[in-house]
Amino acid sequence: MSEALKLENQLCHRFYTVSNAMTRAYRPLLRGLDVTYPQYLVMMALWEEQGVTILNLIEKTRIDGGALSLILKKLQAKNLVTVNVGEQDKRTRYIHLTAAGVAAKQQAECIPEQMLCKVSALNEQELAQLISLIDKLSAGLKNAPSNSVEQNHLNNDHRSGANGSSDGSRDSVSCALSEKHQSSNK
Repeated sequence: MSEALKLENQLCHRFYTVSNAMTRAYRPLLRGLDVTYPQYLVMMALWEEQGVTILNLIEKTRIDGGALSLILKKLQAKNLVTVNVGEQDKRTRYIHLTAAGVAAKQQAECIPEQMLCKVSALNEQELAQLISLIDKLSAGLKNAPSNSVEQNHLNNDHRSGANGSSDGSRDSVSCALSEKHQSSNK
């Protein structure tokens, strides 16, 4: 079996397992608020700034529009938010916190600190570095041409090792060849 196909060598699998673990770690902390983790993300965004459009909320939280609509319906049912039609443009919806939604912020104040206690394996500097690296990876994936990742796996023979170039960095020649191959096949 190719080393590239081993589950233990997959970056995506590490993110998947960490994401699931983070969601499970948040669950007991959010029980008192009676919200799920995605609902908590939306509430945090609204505690920063309310009266925003759904589009603003999508940009802030990076939650898919369809999923966000469902989250907002559930938050409305819990009387934490209201969704109001725009006065100038009836297609625009504005999200506002209710009194209960505003009050929930005070109850949630201790959650970030409690969560930090659960990730005590990392010190402050490591957490800051991890955040920076995840943001860098996210921006790189967001700006990457579509299908270039798949093409890079197919062009793996252009790399000098399973993990990239001999110095541990990605081989830019491999990426360039992959993108050239991809554009010539269109």
